[in-house]
Amino acid sequence: MIGSLRGDVLDRSPSGEVVLDVGGVGYRVLVPTGALEDLRPSAPAFLYTHLHVRDDAMVLFGFPTREERDTFEVLIGAPGVGPKLALAILSVHSPSSLRRALLDDDLDALTLVPGVGKRTAQRLFVDLHARLEVPPMGAIADDADHPSARTEVREALAGLGYGTDEVREVLARLPDEGAVEDLLRDALRQLAGARA
Repeated sequence: MIGSLRGDVLDRSPSGEVVLDVGGVGYRVLVPTGALEDLRPSAPAFLYTHLHVRDDAMVLFGFPTREERDTFEVLIGAPGVGPKLALAILSVHSPSSLRRALLDDDLDALTLVPGVGKRTAQRLFVDLHARLEVPPMGAIADDADHPSARTEVREALAGLGYGTDEVREVLARLPDEGAVEDLLRDALRQLAGARA
């Protein structure tokens, strides 16, 4: 696993590809477009990296900070988020602005990312709350007034626009107990599979 690279920038493209010369070897690295400004040809550079291995290719992704790399790795762990979408998200939002959007329940912030519509943003929103350790949407401090996990899941699914029959069917397949985030993630996964 390649964890980082230090070398000189040979070339860069507006699409976010940088060629970094490390000891005479040129590494092609995809970076968030916001990082390009500091990656000038012939200048020294340091990038934290993530090597993404697929059946047909190995692709190296680079980030100026460890926090960006860690956020990228969290994003690609979310269902339906591949490395290209994760890189697009980090090209629009820094890790801190992404967390702020989640804390503020700012769904429109995610739709600023090319290729992310309302439905995808809603699904990402729910999953990223747990993955990025942001308090869940609608968290209530007073446990005495706290509705059951299944009630919260039902309300969240209705709020996401799922119909009464869809919600009823998916709730019937969920366990009786569990964390709201886990139950909701499972419900969304089942609903996405049913609509595919």
